[in-house]
Amino acid sequence: MSGSLACVGIGMTLGAHICPLARSYIEQADVVFSGVSDSVVELWLQEMHCDVRSLQVYYAEGKSRHITYREMVEAMLSEVRAGKKVVGAFYGHPGVFAHAPHKSIEMAQNEGYPAVMVPGISAEDCLIADLGIDPGRVGCQQFEASQFMFYQRQYDPSCYVVLWQIGLAGDKSLTKFATGRAHRQVLIELLADKYPLDHQVILYEAAVLPIDSVRKQRLSISELADADIHMHTTLVIPPSEKMRPNQAVLDRLAQIEQQLTQAEPASAAPTAATLALVK
Repeated sequence: MSGSLACVGIGMTLGAHICPLARSYIEQADVVFSGVSDSVVELWLQEMHCDVRSLQVYYAEGKSRHITYREMVEAMLSEVRAGKKVVGAFYGHPGVFAHAPHKSIEMAQNEGYPAVMVPGISAEDCLIADLGIDPGRVGCQQFEASQFMFYQRQYDPSCYVVLWQIGLAGDKSLTKFATGRAHRQVLIELLADKYPLDHQVILYEAAVLPIDSVRKQRLSISELADADIHMHTTLVIPPSEKMRPNQAVLDRLAQIEQQLTQAEPASAAPTAATLALVK
């Protein structure tokens, strides 16, 4: 069982985000599988290793992504079973919106092979930095856009709501590379349940190359249908209302604090036995 697998994150921006551990795994591998779609990023990987194989060849228009992901996993696992040190290098964090790394690690471990995941700087990390958002200030909820549409998800307009893969919103077939205006109109109508149509939202895209500009386009919810949206575009919805205090909980906590304050002098007062010891 000499084979092994490591799925590593190379971050979002070329060369700037990779950590020393991920780089070490890539350099010491027998074979590296590339989960990136940018040819420049793939050339950069080839500078670190002579045998880099693209996983993008398994994608095809009209082909179910379920099939694509199975083929990706099998490509990596077949080399692990052949006794090789295999690395899968993926954009951002290999565990975020990436089925193949999770499944391949699970299968490798079940078959008795060492398999690890090395985290990377994700699109979420870049989003927080580029948009100046602190998730701890008012809270943040995140959903995959199609899942948000298909299920009755409970979301809070007093916090940030982030919808990932907005370019595929509403696709149930798993065969498309993009959906269009009609699908996004359904999403707009869904958001209108809790947001005014003129509420300002942000279309976000992280920089992949150092020369790229970060996209942080502000527009109203009603303008989403005709917006220029790609597969990697993320929709960020800022709060539309203030947080509402939970007065019942606040009153109960105030009562507890009052009781603790009243109990403090009694517990702090010296007992007769203590005074006798002091004497």
